[in-house]
Amino acid sequence: MRDSTFIKRVILKNYKSIAACDVQLQPLTFLVGRNGSGKSNFLDALRFVADALNYSLEHAIRDRGGINNVCRRSRGHPNHFGISLEFTLPNGDTGHYGFRIRTLTSGRYEVQKEQCKLHPDLYYQIDKGTVTGTSMKVAPAAAPDRLYLVNASGLPEFRPVYDALSQMGFYNLNPDKIRDLQLRDNADMLRQDGSNLTNVFSKLPPSVKQDIEEYLTIIVHGLRAVEIEKFGDKEMLVFRQDVSGDKHPWRFHANNMSDGTLRVLGILVALSQNNRDIHKPVSLIGIENPEIAMYPAMVGALFDEFQNAAYNTQIIVITHSPDLLDEKCIDVDTILVAALQDGNTVIAPVDNVCRSVIQDKMFTIGDLLRRDQLEPDPEFVPSTEKT
Repeated sequence: MRDSTFIKRVILKNYKSIAACDVQLQPLTFLVGRNGSGKSNFLDALRFVADALNYSLEHAIRDRGGINNVCRRSRGHPNHFGISLEFTLPNGDTGHYGFRIRTLTSGRYEVQKEQCKLHPDLYYQIDKGTVTGTSMKVAPAAAPDRLYLVNASGLPEFRPVYDALSQMGFYNLNPDKIRDLQLRDNADMLRQDGSNLTNVFSKLPPSVKQDIEEYLTIIVHGLRAVEIEKFGDKEMLVFRQDVSGDKHPWRFHANNMSDGTLRVLGILVALSQNNRDIHKPVSLIGIENPEIAMYPAMVGALFDEFQNAAYNTQIIVITHSPDLLDEKCIDVDTILVAALQDGNTVIAPVDNVCRSVIQDKMFTIGDLLRRDQLEPDPEFVPSTEKT
C-alpha cells in the first residue's frame, strides 16, 4: 500500500488553547476527546496554514477574530505562536516548513521567523522580513507581515511545497448550504461548508458517482441515484428514490432531503476528490464530527470509506462517535487523544494502559471511548515551560 501521509509531524506552540503539541500523523488519524478539549483547534492550525497561503496571512488572522484570538491566552501572556510541519511531497522529497508569529500592539503582528527546507541544498530562512539564509541565487523580497512561501512559490524548487500545503481541505459540512441552489464555478476543491458540492460532484467519474450512490443506498432506503439539475447559472442536487406503489423512482430536490443524507453525501464527495483528473490533488483532508445527524447503526460503515480514501489521501477525522471506532482492526497508533489540563489543550497518543487493553483485544477503541477511558500518554505531552 502506498503511504499517503503528507504531514508526518505537527508541532504547535501557543495556538489558541494549545500551549505545546508535538505529534506524529498517520495516513488515517482519528482525534478524540471530550467537548471543549481543543480538538478543533488542532485541525484549525493546519487550516490556518492553508488559508494564509491561499489568501493571505492577514485574512487567516482576521478570519479567526484577530491575532489576540489566535495566540493562546494565559497568565504568562505569551506574545507569539508557532506552527511547524514535517512533510513528504508526492515525489518523495521530505522537508520541513514552519513559522513563528509575534503579536504587537493594537492588534498588529509580525512574522518573527519562517523556514522552509527540503534538503541541505534547498532552503530559506526569514527573520523579521529579511532573508537571512537561502539556497536561492536570486531571492524574492520579504515582508514582516506576510508568509514568504507565497513569494517563493514563484520558483520551481519551492512550488511543490506551496501547492501541497495550500491544497489541504477541511470540512465541517453545513446541510443548509448543500441543499441551497449553488453557483457553478471552476473551483476544484470542495469548500469547507459544502457550498459548491454540485460543482465537485459533477466532475467525478461515473464509476465514482456510482460507488457513492451505492453507499447512500445502504443508508437511505430506496435511494437510486443522485443527479444535478440546472437553474440558469445555478445548480441543485436531485435524488431519485423509490416510492411505494410507483414503478419508477420519484425525483426529490435537495431541500426535501434530511441533514444526515446531505452530510454523508458531502463526506463521500470530499473523500473522492482525488478520483479526478486535476492538476493539484488534495494533499490532506480533515473532517469534523462526520457522525452528526447520522443513524448510529450506519456510522460504523463510514470507517471503511475513510480507510479506502486513506490509500490516496491523508485523512484526519475528529469524532465523538464510539460506533465509528468499534472495529477491532483499527491500529491504536491511528488514535490521538485531546484533553484539557490546567486550561491548556494537550494532544498525544493513547496512554500505555489503554494501549495494552486494545492490543490484547479486551476492548475496542470505541468501547473505551464509551467508558470515557481514553487518555493522552503523559510521556508524549511536551513541557509548556518554554512556550
